[in-house]
Amino acid sequence: MRPLIVLFGDSHTEESFREGGWGAALAHHFSRSADIVLRGYNGYNTRWALRVLDQVMDGVGQPPSAITVFFGDNDAALADKYSRLQHVPLDEYKENLQAICSSIKERWPSTIVILITPPPIYDEGLRKHPAGDDNSGEPERTNVSTGDFAKACVDVANNSGVPVIDIWSEIQNYPDWEKSLLGWDGLHLSNQGNRILFEEVVKELKKAGMSLETFPTDLPLFANLDEKDPLKSFTDI
Repeated sequence: MRPLIVLFGDSHTEESFREGGWGAALAHHFSRSADIVLRGYNGYNTRWALRVLDQVMDGVGQPPSAITVFFGDNDAALADKYSRLQHVPLDEYKENLQAICSSIKERWPSTIVILITPPPIYDEGLRKHPAGDDNSGEPERTNVSTGDFAKACVDVANNSGVPVIDIWSEIQNYPDWEKSLLGWDGLHLSNQGNRILFEEVVKELKKAGMSLETFPTDLPLFANLDEKDPLKSFTDI
């Protein structure tokens, strides 16, 4: 059976299989060597993710080689604004992330868990494109508050001994990141932003020993078939 890599997260994960998405790029990258399993849930925070974790993982099947855990944008929604239903206090966010990591490792000790921080937010873009019918004129998330959750995610990873991709910091290293690496809503990644995240995930997987060089190719490559007797190549399969 092919190795599995599970993507578990909120809308940044659910939408990752769209055109230009980081999940789609990952599936293409490992198209002949691993299966990418999408478990993304738009709007979810870590409180709800922890509640459904067992149900989600029960449906995965074989033990995954790796699982990305990508939550935080919704937890960081401001407690007194339009998206307050999604808000989770910072301390609880850390506890929930820790519990998700611990639960996965208890179920599958050899599975590599990779945490991903929430990406940065362009406050002005979010103000111009409010959620739902919010007419307050105030963003229901801010980059400052989201940054606190990103730092908390890094802390949890360090305390848990699991790798982390600090995409909140990485994205902001680029000039004009607010418009070039985030989408129209100031919240989700653009295609270019998705590409950066894809490359970071590939790097972390490679550090953990999962790459095109280490994963076996599924079935013989066409170029390696015996021209005189193609079926000969499948003798030992």
